[in-house]
Amino acid sequence: QVLLKTTVGDIDLELWSKEAPKACRNFIQLCLEGYYNGTIFHRVVKGFIVQGGDPTGTGTGGESIYGEPFKDEFHSRIRFNRRGLLAMANAGRNDNGSQFFFTLGATPELHNKHTIFGKVSGETIFNMIKLQEALVDQVN
Repeated sequence: QVLLKTTVGDIDLELWSKEAPKACRNFIQLCLEGYYNGTIFHRVVKGFIVQGGDPTGTGTGGESIYGEPFKDEFHSRIRFNRRGLLAMANAGRNDNGSQFFFTLGATPELHNKHTIFGKVSGETIFNMIKLQEALVDQVN
């Protein structure tokens, strides 16, 4: 379990370390190092995803704890079939760094393109949903 503190409230995350060990290890270590502290959700697409994890806030930054991008971890039983899933954002195959996103609905088009490594748990899913209502500038 990881507690993510945001300006719209706390978000509890359940990580699936058995299904995605590298992604979970990377995320937990970055959290422990304070890597995500003060970062923004730089990409908000209503009804689709909320993306963060880039210390530059531009969507082009971030790095993994492994010193290089790490490989995708796909699992046959885990699908992009609901809101509240936690997955790695990437710029292509096996290009995972620090960026992650939450799904705001079913997103089957993302299957086998992004590693799902957890979910938002309990009532805090409502705080995650509030993220899509946040004010964004014209670029984001």
